[in-house]
Amino acid sequence: MKEYEGYLHADAYNGYDKLFIDGKIKEVACWFHARKRFYEIAKLTKKPHRAHIALTYIQKLYAIERETKELKLDFNEIKLYRQAYSKPILEEYKVWLDIQINAVAGGALKEALKYTLNQRDALNTYLEEGYLMMDNNASERRMKPIALGRKNYLFVGSERGGQAAAIFYSIVETCKNYGINPLIYLTDILTKLPNCKTEEDYKALLPGNWI
Repeated sequence: MKEYEGYLHADAYNGYDKLFIDGKIKEVACWFHARKRFYEIAKLTKKPHRAHIALTYIQKLYAIERETKELKLDFNEIKLYRQAYSKPILEEYKVWLDIQINAVAGGALKEALKYTLNQRDALNTYLEEGYLMMDNNASERRMKPIALGRKNYLFVGSERGGQAAAIFYSIVETCKNYGINPLIYLTDILTKLPNCKTEEDYKALLPGNWI
């Protein structure tokens, strides 16, 4: 990330905070993480609860995202659609959150409200561009095979083995993101790598260019 400038989808892990200090990288927070806190509370009660109201607001926002897909809008149209329909909901939600944070004494609900309010600006960043997402789920899904692998094989053998695993995981998950069969891709590029001479030769073999 050293030279990167632009948007970065992330959860609220404080290890990422230093990336946003100089303003070159702008945080796009994850609505799934914000939703999860209220969802865990709502699961524990059958009676109407503040957590259910919070979930209703978030469900409305996700419904708008589904509409943009159903309407097959381009990125610029998605941006305008969100400004017209999502922004008013977010503004109404903010008013509700401000009221609730002062009405709740403590506990899990208080923490869920604080999380959402503390992350409010980053949670709203997705309104700025149509290509931004409401959540970080795509990245989370790409991490799942790593977590499963770690559980199954326990060790990578050495630091060098860990670096190699990181490289291959990155390549394979990127292939899956582009809908490329990783076996076909790796079989092809391993025959071409010995003939690469320039940086451009290597870049041409990256999954997004290879496709």
